[in-house]
Amino acid sequence: MHNTSMIKKDKIILTDCDGVCLDWEFGFHTWMDTHKHKLVDKNFYSVAKQYDMHPDDVKCLVEQFNSSASIGFLPPLRDAQYYMKLMSEKLGYKFVAVTSLSHDESAQKLRTCNLKKLFGNDTFIEYHYLGCGDDKDEILLELANKYEGSIWVEDKYVNAEVGASVGFDALLMEHGHNLDKKGNYRVVKNWEDIYNYVSR
Repeated sequence: MHNTSMIKKDKIILTDCDGVCLDWEFGFHTWMDTHKHKLVDKNFYSVAKQYDMHPDDVKCLVEQFNSSASIGFLPPLRDAQYYMKLMSEKLGYKFVAVTSLSHDESAQKLRTCNLKKLFGNDTFIEYHYLGCGDDKDEILLELANKYEGSIWVEDKYVNAEVGASVGFDALLMEHGHNLDKKGNYRVVKNWEDIYNYVSR
């Protein structure tokens, strides 16, 4: 663990992982395909609607996937790998992961390894793991006391709004499922947009 007291708040970026810096959907759809589940429409945020399945059944499948070995091998989302490493190495930014993944410690270790492998050993300075699908209200409020005013990147508009409400500079990573959403946050298409935003 790094000594975060030596890092300025304006050089900290808090980020969700799935749908922001990791391509969770690609990994999940691949896993579902191997388990013979047919994708119906991927433009829904709801995985139940994507697969036209009962929410309880899908929740179990998502929990299985998030606790499987596959979670340690997700690819980066879009240009995340290039620009996050550039922001860390060139601009001195450090990242704090806030992710609703699983309470399974092995899954958490796999995610940490995945992030280090893709983005470098020193790019992330903290990892905050919540249960699969858990709300982020409490952890964001807790982290706001430590990193007030820092950037918070999410793809779920509700969590972006929560971050903004507790004092973060909230950015929403654009996806098909959040195109129609409006809120107290800035919409970004990729990490190049974020790089340009912090470099302005």
